[in-house]
Amino acid sequence: MSRYPFWAVLAPSEPSWMKKRAFAALELDEGEEDQEGPPFEISLGSGRYHAILGLDEWCVGGELKIAKSLSLDVDEPVYSIERANDPWAVISWRRGALEVMEVDPDTLAKSLGCPLPERTKSSDSPKRKPLRSVALMEGVRAQQAHHVLEEIEGEPLPQGRYRLVDTPRGLLVASGTVDIGFADITLSERLPHATVYAVIASPSLDLFFVTVRRGGVGVEEFKLPPDEFPDLPVASDIKGERTPERILAALGIPAEWFLND
Repeated sequence: MSRYPFWAVLAPSEPSWMKKRAFAALELDEGEEDQEGPPFEISLGSGRYHAILGLDEWCVGGELKIAKSLSLDVDEPVYSIERANDPWAVISWRRGALEVMEVDPDTLAKSLGCPLPERTKSSDSPKRKPLRSVALMEGVRAQQAHHVLEEIEGEPLPQGRYRLVDTPRGLLVASGTVDIGFADITLSERLPHATVYAVIASPSLDLFFVTVRRGGVGVEEFKLPPDEFPDLPVASDIKGERTPERILAALGIPAEWFLND
C-alpha cells in the first residue's frame, strides 16, 4: 500500500463486486482517476469479509455511501470505519440502516479477518492533518439539545461528554470528552426546525468544510479546497463570507476550538 487509508468498508462480499459497487457509490467510472490511481483499493480478508480501503482524504464520507449500498444486498452487517478524525467512527449497516458502534476499529477488523494497515513512520508517508468538528444550530438551546441527546442515549450524559454553548447566534456543539461524532446530524433530525452549520476544519484552517443541514439532511456544502466530486449543491459562501476566518466569525465559532490539545 502506497498511501495511508483514511477510511475502510468491511463487507461479506465478493471483492470484484465490492469494487464495482464502490465506484458506483462514489459516482466514478473505473479508470476515472488521477495519476496516483483510484481513491481506494481492495484488501482481501482471510474469511468471508474483505475490505475497501480509502486512500484519499478528499473522499472521506464516501465510505458511508459505499457501506450503505453494499448492505442492501447482503444479510450480514457491513461496517464502515472513518479514520480521518479522532476518535475513529465505526458504523454497522444492515439493509441501509445505520447504527453507530462504540468498538475499537482495529479489534473489529481483526475479528473479521481484515486487519487494517498501520500507519508507517517513514518520511514519505503522508502526514494526517487532525480535523475537528463544531456545529452551529440556529434556533436551539443547550438544555433542549442535552435532553434530546439523553433521550437517544437512554441514560444521563456523562459530565462534559459534549461542549454545548448557547450564543446569540444559536447553540454551538463541539467535542468534550468525546468527538461530536454524529451528534449534530442526530440533533438536526430530531429538531427539524433548526438550520445547522456543521464545520470540519484543520487547526490551520487550510482544510475547511461546512455542511448546511435541515431535518438531518444536507442541503448544500462549502469546501476549501473545492471538492472535485461534490455530494451536495455547492455553496459559494456561508452567510455572505468566503474565507474560513470570516465564516467562523459569522457563525460565532471560535477558531481556537479547532486546535488539537
